[in-house]
Amino acid sequence: MRYKLLGRTGLRVSELCLGTMTFGEEWGWGASKEESRKIFDAFADAGGNFVDTANLYTGGTSEKFTGEFLKGRRERFVLATKYTLNMSPDDPNGGGNHRKNLMQSLDASLKRLDTDYIDLYWVHAWDGMTPLEETMRALDDVVRAGKVLYVGISDAPAWVVSRANTLAELKGWSPFAALQIQYSLADRTPERDLLPMAKALDLAVTPWGVLGGGVLSGKYKTPKDRPAGARYTKDEAWAESVVTDRSVRIAEAASQVAKETGRTASQVALAWVRQQPFGVIVPIVGAKTVAQLRENLGCLDFTLGPDQLARLDAASKIDLGFPHDFLVRARSFIFGKTYPLIDNHRS
Repeated sequence: MRYKLLGRTGLRVSELCLGTMTFGEEWGWGASKEESRKIFDAFADAGGNFVDTANLYTGGTSEKFTGEFLKGRRERFVLATKYTLNMSPDDPNGGGNHRKNLMQSLDASLKRLDTDYIDLYWVHAWDGMTPLEETMRALDDVVRAGKVLYVGISDAPAWVVSRANTLAELKGWSPFAALQIQYSLADRTPERDLLPMAKALDLAVTPWGVLGGGVLSGKYKTPKDRPAGARYTKDEAWAESVVTDRSVRIAEAASQVAKETGRTASQVALAWVRQQPFGVIVPIVGAKTVAQLRENLGCLDFTLGPDQLARLDAASKIDLGFPHDFLVRARSFIFGKTYPLIDNHRS
């Protein structure tokens, strides 16, 4: 395992992050406590030090398990958790980005994790209501109080992230150091704005859903397949949005590359994400079994070649839309005949 700098900070994190949404069986498809501990220990034994959880995951069980597994070795790990999602559905202030929910959620997470600080505290999702000034000032307050070391944001529009960091820089508050987004061969839409923004602002990116909800593992042969034990067997509407003709075709392309390399389709999908040219990318890997985790760790042992990357890119290509496609067409009007002669290190 190698290590990367967490964006614009000096913090060193492992090149893969362990996602713990599967820790606990409350949601019907997670891992038992015993299996969760084996997963955690296997990740640690491989040199992993970056662990991601959230207050809502398995109703708080994920945080409790993670806290127990960290006993006696807390300082070695970079622990990330999140707030925003509602733990009290009948309470109008039980969720969101506002100060009250932040303070209550952070204190509850610290208790469940049995620690006195969080290394990286995420805004889990943009709520569309709370003024950015309130959120950023509240986050800065908990950093100054020593309860949090760094802050990040997940699942938010690019304009929100960039404006938030501009505010933080102007006011002397703690800026976001990292961005968590859904990104995979099956969903490349973040390439339109979020990923270029992250590279420009030096934000570390921790993609979730890197296996496309399991589709890129190759276990879904048709859009109608529902393998036993798969997460989506319990949510047909969600399954139909994820297991599509397009995603199955992309999974087939990943499987073809896997055969050529002697790897699995999951390892190929993870390797593709790791090799994307958008700055610091640290994929989040989750697992229901220690065998799944070890398979995922295998993505660190090889590199996809240019031809393989090109084929996967072609199979998963998206239209970037306006203004990106327009600006490509407009190059001759902007640069005349000189564009091919310019070495642009910012592209």
